[in-house]
Amino acid sequence: MDIREIQNLIKFVSKAEVSEVKYKTKDFEITIKTPLAGNESVNYIAQPAMYSAPAAAPQAAPQANAVSEKPAEVVADDSKFLTIKSPMIGTFYRKPSPDKDVFVNVGDEVATGKVVCVIEAMKLFNQIESEISGKIVKILVDDATPVEYDQPLFLVDPS
Repeated sequence: MDIREIQNLIKFVSKAEVSEVKYKTKDFEITIKTPLAGNESVNYIAQPAMYSAPAAAPQAAPQANAVSEKPAEVVADDSKFLTIKSPMIGTFYRKPSPDKDVFVNVGDEVATGKVVCVIEAMKLFNQIESEISGKIVKILVDDATPVEYDQPLFLVDPS
């Protein structure tokens, strides 16, 4: 189950106006409690072989199902740069944990599949991978700030 399926499940549960739902497979278990239960939370229990948590994550985050963003699109001002956009709503972090180095800086080369940041959504730390190769030209979001779905995060020079 990837993050989008989990998000859709959460939306479905909140619209169904139930207080708690548990979903369990052989690989993991998810419990969703809505505000009707007095506390909104999502808990994961996973097998260690399939998942690992970043150092700053209090909950296990799926590594094998790391969320990657949609294909980069040309910036609206017709420049030669491409954008890496946020695939979800959450909090943007440039580092995997407070005591680690940033994933990328301006001037760094990125390749397809390279982790460029982490977005925390509901206590899950989702690694965001680049779907384009090139050089980071500009970082458009400050560290530890909220981001919206499809918000531009980075400008990349593909040449």
